[in-house]
Amino acid sequence: MRDGGGVTFPGARRPDRRYVVDSAGVGLAVGEWGDPDAPPLLLAHGGFDFVGTYDGFAPRLAEGGRRVVAWDQRGHGDSDRAALYSWAADLRDTVAVLDSLGDVGPVPLVGHSKGGGMLLEVAEALPHRVSHMVNLDGLPSSRAQPDRPDHERTRMLSGELAGWLDHRRAAAGKARRPGTIGELAARRGRMNPRLSEAWLRYLVTVGGYEDEDGWRWKIDPGLRMGGFGPWRPEWSLIRLPGLRMPFLGILAAQPEVMGWGTRPEDLEPYLPVGAEIESWADAGHFVHIEFPDRAAERVLTFLAAHP
Repeated sequence: MRDGGGVTFPGARRPDRRYVVDSAGVGLAVGEWGDPDAPPLLLAHGGFDFVGTYDGFAPRLAEGGRRVVAWDQRGHGDSDRAALYSWAADLRDTVAVLDSLGDVGPVPLVGHSKGGGMLLEVAEALPHRVSHMVNLDGLPSSRAQPDRPDHERTRMLSGELAGWLDHRRAAAGKARRPGTIGELAARRGRMNPRLSEAWLRYLVTVGGYEDEDGWRWKIDPGLRMGGFGPWRPEWSLIRLPGLRMPFLGILAAQPEVMGWGTRPEDLEPYLPVGAEIESWADAGHFVHIEFPDRAAERVLTFLAAHP
């Protein structure tokens, strides 16, 4: 396979350094921007995304004096594929990347969408290792269905397991459908309707590879939305009040297919003390791609305001 297609995008920059972190036998492809001796910042992407989706946002954070560290989640980008996928496995992978930074003290966490939800749980479980928490349109909503008693969770678990295994069986041996750069960009555009064609074409060349029959996304065809095992975004809502590190949440007000649809008033009863929540009226779900300068400046200003 061949990577790269000579496509560029203004302001986008590939990681300055790349390496692999082992997570219980699964190789995680890690990318870094910025001075390797600068204070680190951990960046987690959303579902069906990859490190390359931060090529516009991360360099701007690095210019603000940070060593920005992001990784392809298992089954995404250049990371290894796995036999099965789960939310819990993604959390373990997150800790593996965090451990790889060494003895650096508490680290700021910035996550988009699914990545924001993952880091929310890491911040709750390991508060001594997290200095700040920034969530980019990945906060749950109290308008979703409530928690369930144990006997209902058991039935959900059975159904989820059966559904996932059926999907995995059907996906065995399959490959992503090939196409031209323009065709893959158009497919991605159905999930990212607010993003420009120029950006989507660039994304194909950093998140895909070229074979004899065309370009394919570097996403395991065995992956599906929702992961493996029962999980609901609202189950994370009760974790918010327990966070004690400075917290910033940015919500996207423009509706999108991939968006969470959370409003500030949905979160008010659950917010931790001192939390900052803002809704960007002109932004869709991919706030850091639509407005990389504004998003980076807001994150850096937030970190500086809470040393």
